[in-house]
Amino acid sequence: MSPDAAEQHRAAILAKHARMANQIATFFASKPREEGIAGVAEHINKFWEPRMRRHLFELVDGGGEGLHELVMAAVPTIRRPAEEVRPAGAAHGAPAPAA
Repeated sequence: MSPDAAEQHRAAILAKHARMANQIATFFASKPREEGIAGVAEHINKFWEPRMRRHLFELVDGGGEGLHELVMAAVPTIRRPAEEVRPAGAAHGAPAPAA
């Protein structure tokens, strides 16, 4: 995969995870605010694998542009996964070596 294609693929994955987080927030938006924030965090903590949460935090760390306000409000209670360790020169998206 060329570097441009890899970057386009990564951008598409980040956009997909942003869309998914926003859909969760839209569902919980009809709840009282604190319940909605807790619901978003609980859902993401329960059902999103660490890689998906890493992508979410990558978006948040980049300013959170495009993320629903409830997602941003839930961020402090969403578990941030440990950084993925990759061998030097490994492409994004390639599996990390087993420990």
